[in-house]
Amino acid sequence: MAQKKIEIKRIANSSARQLTFSKRRRGLFKKARELSILCEADVALLVFSSTGKLYEYSSSSSMKEMLNKYMDKCILYPNTIQNDGQRTLELKSEDLKGVKQQCQDSTQNAREDLTALSLKDSQQLEEQLEIRLDHIRSQKVEQLAKEINELQEKDLSLMRW
Repeated sequence: MAQKKIEIKRIANSSARQLTFSKRRRGLFKKARELSILCEADVALLVFSSTGKLYEYSSSSSMKEMLNKYMDKCILYPNTIQNDGQRTLELKSEDLKGVKQQCQDSTQNAREDLTALSLKDSQQLEEQLEIRLDHIRSQKVEQLAKEINELQEKDLSLMRW
């Protein structure tokens, strides 16, 4: 017997809404687990209930590792997230033309500026850039970890009530 289609709208009855949330959450986590096993994909899933309770799933050993991996990708490829959350390395042709022109302009400007630099100065500049980039990455990771801790504390305080 086929199940009838339900209209996707807010459930008015709070106990029915909570029951539906619980069942669908379990189903969503089951699908995430299956995806990670069947396709050897790294999967991370965060769900917040209407009361603010945090539910999380990570196919790797920890959610923190998954968030670090995500942040590294965001830093390296900041404009490559599509609306549906899929990551792609393909850019639109107009964007590509703009990026190409910017690269050419930057390269020309850099050549003019860097011709006066010695090899030692160039190496020092590269080291400084790497240090700053590492610092920015660590700040982002710290901020995410802080937000996760705050949410977990909020979750615990809500559970006590």
